[in-house]
Amino acid sequence: MGGVMDKAVFPAGAYCRAVEQIIAAGRRMDRFGWVPATAGNISIRLPDGNLAITRSGGHKGLLGTDGVICVDAAGRPLTTGDRPSAETLLHCQIYAHDPRAGAVLHGHSVASTVLSRLGGDALVLENYEVQKVFAGQNTHAARVRVPIFDNDQDIARLCGVVAPHLDGMCAGYIIRGHGVYAWGADMDAALARLEGLEFLLACELEERKLR
Repeated sequence: MGGVMDKAVFPAGAYCRAVEQIIAAGRRMDRFGWVPATAGNISIRLPDGNLAITRSGGHKGLLGTDGVICVDAAGRPLTTGDRPSAETLLHCQIYAHDPRAGAVLHGHSVASTVLSRLGGDALVLENYEVQKVFAGQNTHAARVRVPIFDNDQDIARLCGVVAPHLDGMCAGYIIRGHGVYAWGADMDAALARLEGLEFLLACELEERKLR
C-alpha cells in the first residue's frame, strides 16, 4: 500500500482490516447504485483514533487498497500527498460527536437526491416495519425524522449547520440534492442503517409516484 502503510504510524492489522471493509462496503453500495461516478465516501475509525477513509475521486465500487488513505481526527492526511475529500470533515464531526460511532457511510441515491429537492427541512418516516433497524425504534408506529440540510460547498460551514441537530439522529441525515450520511458502531451496523434508510426513501419515492 506504499506510504500509507507506514508501520511507524499505523497499526497495520487494524488498518488492513479497515481497508478490506471499506472496499467491500463500496462494492455493496455500488450494487444498489448509491455511489455513481466518483460520488460518496466511506470511513472507519481506527483503534488509535485516526480514520481510514476513501481518497478524493475514484469510483467507490472499484476501490483498490490505494483508494483508501489515513487521516487524523481533524481530517488531516497522515501521508504527504494524500488528498482526502473535503467532506472528510463531516465524517470527523460524527466521530467527534458520537464516541460509539465506528463507521460512516455517505451515498448519493436517486431517492435521497430527488426527495430532498422537493422542499422541507426533514422527511418523516412512519408505519414502516423496516424503520426498526434504527437504534431505539421498536415499533412501526413511531415517527422517524430524517433532517435535510441545504447543500454547501463550504464544508466547515455545513458542519456548523448540522452540529446542533446531531443528538437524536437515529437514522442519519440528508444533504439536499446531494445524498445521505449514516453511521453505526461498526461497518455492519452502518451498512444496515444505510440500507434501511435507503429502502424507506425508495418506498417514499415510489408512493409519491402513485399519488
